[in-house]
Amino acid sequence: MPATHSAEKHHEFARCFESNKVSLGAPFHWLALAFKDMTRAPLMSLLYGLIFTLIPACIMWFVYESGTHLVILPAAVAFALIGPAFAAGLYDVAWELEKGHKPTLMHSLKSMFRNPAGEWGFAILLMVIMIVWMRLAALIHALYPNVPDPTFEQLSAFLTLGSLVGGVLLVTVFAISAFTPQIMMERRVDIMTAVMSSMHAVRVNAGAMVVWCALILVLVTLGFLTGTAGFIVIMPLLSYASWHGYIAVIKTKRPRNYE
Repeated sequence: MPATHSAEKHHEFARCFESNKVSLGAPFHWLALAFKDMTRAPLMSLLYGLIFTLIPACIMWFVYESGTHLVILPAAVAFALIGPAFAAGLYDVAWELEKGHKPTLMHSLKSMFRNPAGEWGFAILLMVIMIVWMRLAALIHALYPNVPDPTFEQLSAFLTLGSLVGGVLLVTVFAISAFTPQIMMERRVDIMTAVMSSMHAVRVNAGAMVVWCALILVLVTLGFLTGTAGFIVIMPLLSYASWHGYIAVIKTKRPRNYE
């Protein structure tokens, strides 16, 4: 896989790890490697898959109970981006396979506490953004024309503002969450260093990250279309692929040799 290295940058508050430049098709390779990981650790993958299936199931229940469609898109996209942040246990499984070890449930559970302040702080940050996103969606809905069968012209303000706000939030959350959880788990750095490194890596690999984001959204949509049952397989697959993306993109002093 072609790789060039961007210069390491320093920030007043945090470091920024160097990143590799990957090809547009790299995310498909990450998914292929993730599928291989699932075949090597099927029971643990399915166990975590069952646990993570409860998250979208709760989202669907919340949508049903709220009686409004306003929360569907923000909740679905937020889940697609926040879900991997809680996948430290699955990252550990992939990491153990990378090192040639046999993954164990106890080891993967302990990995959730490798950097508790950073990991939980980041989770809280993402949940705050999700709440803000949902509130903004509700406010923007006030622009929806209060007439039956509105025309496209009447809908234009609602659609334009909604698209702009949603697009900005989607890009922002994706950029800060793409590699932050993996960095904090393996390197035990502070949130700012991990977030800065993730944003820099996404900027350097904008094309590949667009492909990766599209794949995530497609798979998450498929998961919801199956009544959340598909997440039993989809969540481990995305988590393993995210780990391989981290290996490929964030530069290390020694080659990882697991691609």
